[in-house]
Amino acid sequence: MSEPARPRTERNPLPDFCSLPALFALFVVGALTVAVMWLAPDGARDWRAFTIGMAFVAWLALLLAVALCKLSPYLQRLPGYGPYAGVWLLMVLIVVLASAVARWMDSALQLELIHGGNLRFIGDNALIAALLGAAMLRYFYVLAQWQARLAAVTRAQVEALQARIRPHFLFNSMNTVAALVRVDPAAAERTIEDLSELFRAALGQHETRDGTLGDELALVERYLAIEQLRLGERLRVRRELDELPRDFPLPRLLLQPLVENAVRHGIQPLREGGEVILQGRREARALIIVIDNPLPATPARTGNGHGLDNVRQRIAFRYGTRAQVQAGPQGDRFVVRLHLPLDDKQHTLNQGGNGDARTDRR
Repeated sequence: MSEPARPRTERNPLPDFCSLPALFALFVVGALTVAVMWLAPDGARDWRAFTIGMAFVAWLALLLAVALCKLSPYLQRLPGYGPYAGVWLLMVLIVVLASAVARWMDSALQLELIHGGNLRFIGDNALIAALLGAAMLRYFYVLAQWQARLAAVTRAQVEALQARIRPHFLFNSMNTVAALVRVDPAAAERTIEDLSELFRAALGQHETRDGTLGDELALVERYLAIEQLRLGERLRVRRELDELPRDFPLPRLLLQPLVENAVRHGIQPLREGGEVILQGRREARALIIVIDNPLPATPARTGNGHGLDNVRQRIAFRYGTRAQVQAGPQGDRFVVRLHLPLDDKQHTLNQGGNGDARTDRR
């Protein structure tokens, strides 16, 4: 008996302190604090003090970012709210130590940049760090909870999509197989194999959430092969996918439902059939995938937009705000356009493309 799959680890509740956005956030919060104190009604509006404060904040933000980056893996092991409490205590401790060092250097070098007693300077900075640190960590906690809920909703939608095989497609495919058993047993066998692969992708459980673009295109080809037997010459497919990298990570069952919509709503209602166009290209740091189908004069009641909301949510969760899904009629065609961002590593590795050029018609 095979070992059961291990559950996925939960999303890290702490932000990535090793990233530039985290360093930038620490610096911005500190700089805003210095600016507010400088603009206070009782403030002296001393530009020299403002400059020194900004320099101290920049140094402090760098120290905090380095310390939190190095210690986050250990803090993450703490149970419950321990990671947040640990980060808060670490921030206050670093501010206290940095303030003490700055006060000692100012006294040793007789710079007279810091006014007031040692305890007052260190205590004020510690209090500010405690308040601002608590506010920032509260924000990070709420953000982590929102991301966890979004991930749960997205996983539920993906599982619902994978568990759903439209009965009309299943029945039509089985009828096609039944008709081919006596006439063309080889074609019937190929159709059963294609159908089993579609069911494996739709109902199977995977350890990883993503597949590859090559896997998804292979699944699309199996689906089109089944529909080709059913619709015959009414279904014509043009493929312009030569620039797509087959190893690009892609959520499972992302393209096949869109192609199924194109066939169901664009080809099936037309007596004369039509052409589905599958295009893919690279633009700057993004992949563009276009699914283009005829737009019947009287569309089905369910419309071409079926499943698009699900695709939009899955793409937004997987790739962030840089990804886009555009869908709508363009003349007598209905066009779905996916804009999927390439990260720096993928952009470097995939320059020149590794896909196979295929432009044909069935």
